[in-house]
Amino acid sequence: MQHADIGLIGLAVMGQNLVLNMNDHGYTVAVFNRTTSKVDAFLEGPAKGTAIIATHSIRELVNSLEKPRKVMMMVKAGEVVDLFIDQLLPYLDPGDIIIDGGNSLYTDTERRTKTLSEQGLLYIGTGISGGEEGARKGPSIMPGGNPEAWPQVKEIFQAIAAKVDGVPCCDWVGEGGAGHFVKMVHNGIEYGDMQLICEAYDFMSRGLGMDEDGIADIFGQWNNGLLSSYLIEISSHIFATKDTDGEPLVRKILDTAGQKGTGKWTGINALELGIPLTLIAEAVFARCLSALKEERVRAAAVLTGPEPKVAGDREALIKDIHDGLYAAKIISYTQGYMLMREAAREHDWNLQYGNIALMWRGGCIIRSVFLDNIQQAFTKNPGLDNLLLDDFFHQTVNKAQDGWRRIIVKGVEMGIPLPAISAGLAYYDGYRSARLPANLLQAQRDYFGAHTYERVDSPRGEFFHTNWTGTGGKVSSSTYTV
Repeated sequence: MQHADIGLIGLAVMGQNLVLNMNDHGYTVAVFNRTTSKVDAFLEGPAKGTAIIATHSIRELVNSLEKPRKVMMMVKAGEVVDLFIDQLLPYLDPGDIIIDGGNSLYTDTERRTKTLSEQGLLYIGTGISGGEEGARKGPSIMPGGNPEAWPQVKEIFQAIAAKVDGVPCCDWVGEGGAGHFVKMVHNGIEYGDMQLICEAYDFMSRGLGMDEDGIADIFGQWNNGLLSSYLIEISSHIFATKDTDGEPLVRKILDTAGQKGTGKWTGINALELGIPLTLIAEAVFARCLSALKEERVRAAAVLTGPEPKVAGDREALIKDIHDGLYAAKIISYTQGYMLMREAAREHDWNLQYGNIALMWRGGCIIRSVFLDNIQQAFTKNPGLDNLLLDDFFHQTVNKAQDGWRRIIVKGVEMGIPLPAISAGLAYYDGYRSARLPANLLQAQRDYFGAHTYERVDSPRGEFFHTNWTGTGGKVSSSTYTV
């Protein structure tokens, strides 16, 4: 009986395309799906004529694999992953490897890695980005988990990953949940990027009166310059796509956005770690606001505000939109990297930030021309606290900020919401402020709750309490920092 190099559970689009990708690179893959008819349909359809092995039970799948066995799951995150792990356990031996390629919450991956290690099994939780096309032609792969497993899967993962300048967009991220955490941050940045692009489109459409063909042309030009990226490229294609009646298809799509949770997880984790992930959070909330379609329709009939009017120098405004989008995009990545750095401190991960940028250069949704600049920034200074402190990035934002500010002001005047672009600027102005009004905030907290404060004329870490009303006591609340 022929034995497979790797097994895969879950034959939805991503699973099927990863299997075909592995097959193209000379690896024999055994496949299983809970609905076993999908296995037969796959072998009779897209996988017909390949060396892919069909199996119809977990036991059959495991028995078809070379040792140490490698089983990859491409299934829905959460309980389903645990259910399949439980089904695999009776048939696996110490040293065998289970791989979760879905968008699992990193804390689940931490738990699974530890639990399976105690049973002698190796676990990998890997982020995979690129959608169905990336899975088929070469995704970005971000593996983490038990480092003992990496040498066993490295060859396969790097073979099927996207390549940029011959370098695979796949490398070991770190122990435990590090791989899935980095993928979560990737998705958070993706939320930010997409919302920023939507805001630029909205301003061009309502503020400048441009039609979709004109916007497609502008995005096509941008994709040949500083804003070159996968999302700018596909947006240009979307604007140019017509419906069956010749009208722009995008105009007919309902304006209510869905989400699968990774952006929300990124925001929640930022709050838990005390990181100001403001732009990405606004992008998540913008999707939530879009979902209130019926309420927004009712509100539009009663709430007043300025009506957007086509005005000003169109060419100059387009340049300002470009600069605002570019600067805010830098903020989105900056905040994502801040979150990864804090998580690495919290979990004792040795994240290689420059390598992460290299992994994102190809295959993934947020691939962008300035990822090379991010890699260079961390190569120059591995201890870099914030991308804005790197010469390239602070000089770039300095050049773009006049247009960034003008387009936000114009949006306010015209009643066009720019939540993510505006949040990015607010973060930038806050980060560059040596003094913020939090001194008043601390005074307020001490006034009503005796929460104490630090003083500018005393060492950090020394806390004070004032009896503001004359009726309070000298006892203060405990002090802590989020």
